[in-house]
Amino acid sequence: MDCALFGSYPKASLGGISWKRENLKKICFSGSYAAGRVSRCRAWDILQRHYAVGSQHQCLKNHTIGTKENFTSYRRHSKKLVVNATTDHPLESEPGAYNPKSIWTTVKNATDAFYRFSRPHTVIGTALSIISVSLLAVENLSDLSPLFLTGVLQAVVAALFMNIYIVGLNQLSDIDIDKVNKPYLPLASGEFSVGTGIMIVTSFVILSFWLGWIVGSWPLFWALFISFVLGTAYSINVPLLRWKRSAVVAAMCILAVRAVIVQLAFFLHMQTHVYKRPATVSRPLIFATAFMSFFSVVIALFKDIPDIDGDKIFGIRSFTVRLGQKRVFWICIWLLQMAYGVAILVGASSSFMLSKGITVLGHAILALILWNRAKSVDLTSKAAITTFYMFIWQLFYAEYLLIPLVR
Repeated sequence: MDCALFGSYPKASLGGISWKRENLKKICFSGSYAAGRVSRCRAWDILQRHYAVGSQHQCLKNHTIGTKENFTSYRRHSKKLVVNATTDHPLESEPGAYNPKSIWTTVKNATDAFYRFSRPHTVIGTALSIISVSLLAVENLSDLSPLFLTGVLQAVVAALFMNIYIVGLNQLSDIDIDKVNKPYLPLASGEFSVGTGIMIVTSFVILSFWLGWIVGSWPLFWALFISFVLGTAYSINVPLLRWKRSAVVAAMCILAVRAVIVQLAFFLHMQTHVYKRPATVSRPLIFATAFMSFFSVVIALFKDIPDIDGDKIFGIRSFTVRLGQKRVFWICIWLLQMAYGVAILVGASSSFMLSKGITVLGHAILALILWNRAKSVDLTSKAAITTFYMFIWQLFYAEYLLIPLVR
């Protein structure tokens, strides 16, 4: 009954509670002006809530136990709260307060999301392939000059901008599929909005064409334009396009860009635009184009092996969906083994002993490593297949280290 009355009449005296409330208000607002009116008001609001709940709780205790010591302990606790409330530090952080750690965390998360959005294994592959093919145009040591570095840098930057456009457009077109196959990608996970994705791909394709235009190299510009057309047709979901739905056409798109455009266009960029020499088709260039044709087909087939679940749900008729994971996996392994066999024969036919030794031994070692890794892959584990797919890309990188040595 006393508690009910206390709730209805907050001025009622229960051991001097009302006197304490008035005096606490004076104490709370008597702090230094520097502490700020906002902090003191918040302190008073918290005290009000504290007393509203705490006083009723104490009333029940007094009614049940009937001792004065509990109330004295309660008053002592209240004084401690007032002391905390009147310090120079607010009881909670200001909503607009500057927090360097929070800003750094935001920047770090945004950078990580963009890193995943750019599909770094494709970025590394593009950069290495252009540098490697550019070295095929080098005829003597004097060609390794600032002119060479400038030409390579122009090609690499423009191509990377286009690469980000292509992989970004693919993610924009595959958000629902990626929620099943690749939920860690920023569009699928919700870290990037669709608007952010559109802004990124639009900015990078404009930058790519702008750089290709001001450089003034027609081989470079046509490489960017053809990559743009094929990359857009591969992904965008409009009538007559979205060629990735057809396994054969999808493989041809990847082969055209990775095996033909990269090798021929960027070689001609260095040969005709940078060195001002007549266009020629050399033996190393033919080898690079043929070998990367095998490799591009393998990448086109293998990338769908870990994505079989999402492709089935959304009607993507990849070779993996049609033939099964195990069969496509071993087709890829045998295609690469054939490519390494041809590379060993080409290396053995070289008239340069250094080139012969490195290319033969290098390709033999890569073929052996591939075979040993392939035999231990658990084809029932998506994680194991994905890891092996990244290993395929590592072999791709290694090949571009060997290609400039083929003479």
